Amino acid sequence: MPRSLARERLLALLDTAATRRVAVVGDAMLDVYLRGDVERISPEAPVPVVRVLDRRYALGGAGNVAQNVRAVGARCDLVAAIGDDPGGRQLCSMLGAIDADVASLVTVDRPTTTKTRIVARSQQVVRVDEEVDADLDGQEVERLLAALRAAADRADALVLEDYNKGVLVPRVIELALSVARERRIPVVVDPKYRNFFLYRGATIFKPNRRELEAALGAEVDLEHPEALPATFNRLGVEHLLLTLGERGMALISAGGEIKRIPTVAREVYDVVGAGDTVTAYLALALAAGGSAAEAAIIANFAAGVEVGKLGAATVSADEVVDAYDAFMAS
Repeated sequence: MPRSLARERLLALLDTAATRRVAVVGDAMLDVYLRGDVERISPEAPVPVVRVLDRRYALGGAGNVAQNVRAVGARCDLVAAIGDDPGGRQLCSMLGAIDADVASLVTVDRPTTTKTRIVARSQQVVRVDEEVDADLDGQEVERLLAALRAAADRADALVLEDYNKGVLVPRVIELALSVARERRIPVVVDPKYRNFFLYRGATIFKPNRRELEAALGAEVDLEHPEALPATFNRLGVEHLLLTLGERGMALISAGGEIKRIPTVAREVYDVVGAGDTVTAYLALALAAGGSAAEAAIIANFAAGVEVGKLGAATVSADEVVDAYDAFMAS
C-alpha cells in the first residue's frame, strides 16, 4: 500500500502541512534521562550505584506530539496541564525553544508529570515517575476548557493525546469534539482505557491492538472482519488505525474496508515515542487535505524513521521523504 502514494502527492501534502496549525490537547510529560557508569554495589542495599555523567531532557506525551508537529514547520498550540515546579518550567522552556505556543498551558496544583530513566551501559536500571494521575476537576477543568476553545478555534486539525494523567476528562473530550464538528476540522485520537468510548465523531481513532482488545473484551481478527461493524457502532468513529508493531498498521473504515500498511522501518533501535510521531503526522496530513489512507501511509514512514532513534525523537519532513525514496528504491 505505501507504493500507492505518488512522490509528488507526498511532497505536496508535506509542503501544505507546514502552513497549517494543529491544536494538541492532552497529557504533556517531561522525560529525564540520567546516564552514567556502574562500578560497584551500594553498601547500603544490594543495588547498583550509578555515577551520573550526563543529564538529558525530552518532551514526552502530548509534548512529543507538539514537537513533531513543529518539526514539519506547522504551528502548534499545546493544551495541557503543568505544575508550578522545575519540571513545568523546563517543559515550558523546551516548548519555547521550538517556538510552540505555550499560552494554552494551564498551571495546576499538582506536579508536572516527570519520568526519570536511569541508564547505565545502555541498559535502563530503573524508571522513577513523579505524577498525580487523578482526573482534574473544578476550576482547573474550567481553565482547560477555555484554553481548548481558544486553541481549537484557530486550528486546522485537533489531536487528543490521552495518557490517563487527568487532562482528557469527559467535559474536555466533549468540547473538543463539539468544536471540531462546528469548524469541520479533523480529529485524531490516541486513546487510553479510561475514556475509550467517549470519542464518537473522531476522524481517526488510533489505539494499538492490545488496547482495543482490552476495551472490547474480545480478540480483533483482521483476517475475519465480520465483527468490525459492531466495533464501529460502539466507537462511533470514521476510521480505526490499529498499530501492529513489527506488522505495521491496519486502517479500517466504517464501511468495513481494511487497508494493510506494512512496516517500513529498516532498523528498530527504540520504539519509545513512535506512537506520538504517528499521531502528529496523521493530524498534519489530514490538515493538509490528505485522505485517511494517505495520512496513515505518511505516518507509517515517519514511524519507521523514529524507531531508528533513541528515545522520544522528532522526525522532519525531509526524513520522511528520504525514507519514502529508500523504500521505493528497494
